[in-house]
Amino acid sequence: MLVGHKKQWEFLKKKLDVDQLSHAYLFTGEEGIGKKLFAKEFAELAGCKFPDLMTVKEQNRKDEKFGDGGEIKISQIREVQNFLSYKSYNGLYKTVIIDDAEKMNQEAQSCFLKTLEEPKGKTLLFLITSKPDMILPTIFSRCQQVKFFRSKDLPVNKEKLAREQEILKELLPVLNEDLAKKFKYVKGVDWEKQSLVETIYVLQKYLRKDLIKNKKILELTEDLNKKLLFTNVNQRLALEILLMET
Repeated sequence: MLVGHKKQWEFLKKKLDVDQLSHAYLFTGEEGIGKKLFAKEFAELAGCKFPDLMTVKEQNRKDEKFGDGGEIKISQIREVQNFLSYKSYNGLYKTVIIDDAEKMNQEAQSCFLKTLEEPKGKTLLFLITSKPDMILPTIFSRCQQVKFFRSKDLPVNKEKLAREQEILKELLPVLNEDLAKKFKYVKGVDWEKQSLVETIYVLQKYLRKDLIKNKKILELTEDLNKKLLFTNVNQRLALEILLMET
């Protein structure tokens, strides 16, 4: 069992012990606190091992016009459906873990909804996300939500934190500048090393410290996040728009 998630573990274990597990769970909470590893360990506790365990994650793409991005495509969800159509090799649960579930594009989410509506046999579905508001309400309502929180004992990812501080150090001085300087900053961003998703995450983390004052900007960042997942967004133009509102 992972450090800091004792209550969540005991809750699910009790359900397992009396054979009352739901077929779908939505694990929510900030990034990097062990939600996916928790799902894998619990699947193992439930007796689910290879080849009865499947993990789905975003597929990266490279587009010269729109930059880097990633999404979970409908073809991947169809693979999930095919995987679940066969009986368990070990005679117990068949488990699917969808990492960063909010990155399912609209087609993928619509396709996945059919899987939730018609579960087959002993099936366990774990949707992992730090952005539950980006999951379709129809999917959200068919999953049992389990919230995860950062434990004081959980080690900090120093490399990730240093990267965030580096981005914030370059971004903050620009926020109160005129448009010319903001556009100059955007022009100087190396999209090979820094994605818009990463930039928005850092800005959101900073702005949440003053939620009321920056509510409008936070709403804009959420809107851009959705557009990044479901449409082809010009990263340079999107960041210019974001900085114009700050």
